[in-house]
Amino acid sequence: MTRFALTGARLFDGVSFHHDKAAVIAGGRIEEIVPQARLDRGIAVTDLKGGVLAPGFIDAQVNGGGGALLNDKPSLAVIRRMAEAFRAFGTTNMLPTVITDSPEITRQAADAVKAARRQGVPGILGIHIEGPFLDPRRAGAHPPQHIRPITPEDVAWLKSLDCGIVLLTVAPSHVSPDTIRALSQAGIIVSLGHSEATAREAQAALAAGARGFTHLFNAMSQLQNREPGMVGAALTDAESYCGIIADGHHVHPLALQVTLKTKKKGRLFLVTDAMPPAAGGPPRFELQGREVIARNGRLELDAGTLAGSILTMDEAVRFCVTVLGVDLTEALRMASLYPAEFLKVDRELGRLGPGFRANLVHLTDELSVTRTWIDGEASPQ
Repeated sequence: MTRFALTGARLFDGVSFHHDKAAVIAGGRIEEIVPQARLDRGIAVTDLKGGVLAPGFIDAQVNGGGGALLNDKPSLAVIRRMAEAFRAFGTTNMLPTVITDSPEITRQAADAVKAARRQGVPGILGIHIEGPFLDPRRAGAHPPQHIRPITPEDVAWLKSLDCGIVLLTVAPSHVSPDTIRALSQAGIIVSLGHSEATAREAQAALAAGARGFTHLFNAMSQLQNREPGMVGAALTDAESYCGIIADGHHVHPLALQVTLKTKKKGRLFLVTDAMPPAAGGPPRFELQGREVIARNGRLELDAGTLAGSILTMDEAVRFCVTVLGVDLTEALRMASLYPAEFLKVDRELGRLGPGFRANLVHLTDELSVTRTWIDGEASPQ
């Protein structure tokens, strides 16, 4: 059993900071957190020489990155490439995300995630299936020709999946509470998005078991004076979670600040919604036959419609701290603890404490990533 200690950095345990402490790692898990002066003699020690040691980032919405796109080539190789690309930016766990497409592509993506988990690709928790059971009025970059109603056969297939966590984004205006209840009771995490739903429809979906909202504000009915819409339902519901793309393009910083003051603490978490140009990919790619170009930090289709992002999780954390004024402890929780809670893996991930998996990120004081560990295995320096 490999046993070693990480020292020399401020240690963030998922809740608060500790100074002059060491993380002892054995068998891929945190064994204990101890004062550096009390480390066992003879234990292998890595001195991080400053910075912050924190739980690794967890991204629940990753379409592509490093030049790869899951919808384009749903394969084990693409998932491995995505995981490796984003690990360099602090993401130690993710849900590869397949957006609305043909049934064949969606099934191939699920099969690829299953294969990746069986092959032990580091960091793959499961799959996020975003569509096709959406509202064409809020399609966004999703191809309208593939948006369709959910069927009993779809429900049966979703229940049968054996690829880890299954996160499913549906439109509450087009998927009934009864169906949402059946999916939730089967262990599928249902999120609400891409819909012109009324607040009442969103509330009914939450009451039926939906757990949260996909990329809050984007591709959903907005908060208005006479119809609060999905945004109003999301901000006022105490228990639901909201993924947010904190890049300054998808949501105005002022709207994000309002959200931070309004939404219950612990229920807002960071996602990237990343596409192939993120994490070192080229600035142009094809999304289901349509060209997408990176312009001034945005990914756009020809008509200017946003098509995912070039965001990485470390950038999202920095944006929260430097632009939004979020305390570093809260920004780190938004990138690790809160998504772990949303995905129901917070007994193993999202904290740095005894028994938790040693999925860690080391950041400089400027919040740039220097190294990661997944189940105790360090990334190359």
